[in-house]
Order: sequence, then C-alpha cells, then structure tokens
Amino acid sequence: MATFVLIHGGGSTAWDWHRVSPLFESAGHHVVAVDLPIEDARSGLEEYVSVVTAAVGDRRDVIVVGHSLGGFTAPLVRDALQAEGLVYLAGMIPSPGEAFVDWWTNTGHHLEDVDADPAVTFFDDVPAALADGARSRGRDQKGEWMSSPWPGERHHPATTRAILATGDRFFPAPFMRRHISDRLGIEPIEIPGGHYAPLSQPNAVAAALLHFAGEITAQRDA
Repeated sequence: MATFVLIHGGGSTAWDWHRVSPLFESAGHHVVAVDLPIEDARSGLEEYVSVVTAAVGDRRDVIVVGHSLGGFTAPLVRDALQAEGLVYLAGMIPSPGEAFVDWWTNTGHHLEDVDADPAVTFFDDVPAALADGARSRGRDQKGEWMSSPWPGERHHPATTRAILATGDRFFPAPFMRRHISDRLGIEPIEIPGGHYAPLSQPNAVAAALLHFAGEITAQRDA
C-alpha cells in the first residue's frame, strides 16, 4: 500500500486531482492532496513543504507527485519525508540554485511556440465542465520565492520518474523529452492528454503511477 502525495501546479488547487484520487483509493492506496498557500506572497517553498508534510503525518511508503509548477515543491517534499519515489507529471524540473524566473530561459522554453490563449494551452482536451471547474477554482500564484535560488541539493534519478503528456501544448512533448533527459538523464513515461492530464486522462495518469508503485514494491520485496 502506497501513499500518493499529489502536489498541484501554479495558480491551482488540490481539486485538479479529484478524478485521479479515487482510482488510487479503489486500488487500496492512500492519497494526500492539499491546497498550497500560493496566494500568500510571504509563503515560500519551506511553507509549502510544511503544509504537505503536516498533511501526510506518519503515513509510510510515500510517492510524491508534482504537476507543472509543483515540480519545484515535490522534490523538497520527497527529501523531507524520505519518500520512496518522486514523479514529475508535466512537471518543471529545477536545478540546484535555479530560480523559477530563470527556468524558462535556462531550459529553452522561451523558444517554444506556445499559444497565448490559456483555453488552448491548458484546457484544449479537457471536457468543458471540468475546464470551467478548474478555472473557477484558479488562484493568484504569488511568492517572492519564485525569484530566489531553488534550495534543493540533488536529484535521485533511480527513484524518480517523469511523465509527459504527448498532447501538452504548454510543455510540448519534444521540449519535455529534452528537459527530462537534460535534468534527470532518464527516459520519460509518455501518456496521452494535454497539460491538465489529471483532468482529461485520469486513467492514464493513475496507471502510470500505480505501475511505479508496483516497481517500488517489487524492489522492496526482492
């Protein structure tokens, strides 16, 4: 039995995971998904990590999943909890000392042809009712931390996976393949869907994460 700790992306909420969470629970796993204090400009990554770790409590066999901007928080949570695994889902993978504001040019994302319409970039494959639900719950992402060096020290490729969505129009698949290779040196797991795959492709997201949980269990029992 694993505990999936699900971290939402920028300007978003834990609601983004509401189609994925029941799939984990029906398979006998625990789920922890919380709203990070992103609207408080004084809250930084340390506060984000504290909110998540407090919600996890003493649950064990943890796999941390960071979606999009959640990639800046997820590895710090993994280290704080000494979690068994980390997954970037359409996630930004930071380098030690790299600020969020510099990530875009450091990775070459600024050269990508990204549609200026959020409805296209983020929600093109999300059913209309779900896209409306996500937009209605959107929050103002703030934080001085975004211009400060990322405090993480290293990556752990052996216990890390990266999932890209092949139809992602914000982080296009070719860009993400390069990004994952450059930052982690591993091959991505590819699933259908766009940037908000937890809403548009919950079964594919859950299947990839459950497979990873199975790998961890097999290694632990070997």
